[in-house]
Amino acid sequence: MYMSIKEIVDAANERQVPIYTLAIEQEMEVMRSTFDDTWGKMEKNLKTMENAVNKSIEDDGVFSLTGLTGGEAVKIKKYREDRKTLSGDIMMNGVQNAIGTNEVNAAMGVICATPTAGASGTTPGVLFTIKETLQLSREEQIHFLFTSSLFGMIVANNACIAGALGGCQAEVGSASAMAAAAAVEAAGGTPEQSAHAFSTALQNLLGLVCDPVGGLVEIPCVKRNAVGTANALVAADLALAGVENLINADEAVEAMYKVGRQMPRELRETGLGGIADTPTGIAIRNKILGKEQ
Repeated sequence: MYMSIKEIVDAANERQVPIYTLAIEQEMEVMRSTFDDTWGKMEKNLKTMENAVNKSIEDDGVFSLTGLTGGEAVKIKKYREDRKTLSGDIMMNGVQNAIGTNEVNAAMGVICATPTAGASGTTPGVLFTIKETLQLSREEQIHFLFTSSLFGMIVANNACIAGALGGCQAEVGSASAMAAAAAVEAAGGTPEQSAHAFSTALQNLLGLVCDPVGGLVEIPCVKRNAVGTANALVAADLALAGVENLINADEAVEAMYKVGRQMPRELRETGLGGIADTPTGIAIRNKILGKEQ
């Protein structure tokens, strides 16, 4: 099993194979599964992502039971259709997909946790954006998910992917870095460039706290996936342009883990700090959960 990003890059270069090949091989070995079974499971993940994105823009959109979130993916879609966006249609397409996925999650719909439910919008936000830009085939989209997953395994095994342990940097931060690395490979970049994109994306969100209002995965979680998507695309472009990161990817993972351990409990998914502790955040919590919560 690969235990560092350096090992992944070295193996891909030595064997002259793409990173997704290493991911498939490792999954088959660890799970003792056939290629067809391994591929089928990832294809199911892709279909789940597609369904969530499509559901989010049906009619007026989807809405959570609390009423705190919902309908914004539809608003973005209409905005893209009616006006010239400031950050570009490609970027806003990714934002739409990211927010839409997390709206489905908040509405108790089916999503694919990548790596968590709270960060489930970032990967599809990036993937379905570059799918159109690069004209990715279905096979290439599944390759993207395998590459992303292998980078994610390194984070999970060496640090953490839960907001309760490491803050939102461990969730949206990890998701953004995973997607950035996979996007580089999908665009024809080298394994080294994938690692640089990963490091840049993770460092950009280092220290991001987990402060869900009322302890619910809605505010600010939904919109943070939009930022994670944009961050991943920028980090991927930087790497593809030849911009390197002096702090390597494995050191970035270690730094993220240390920062997470240094965070007070109020900033790690307890809903007691950050924007959850603002007057409005407290009012929302009291309204939904009751004054004594």
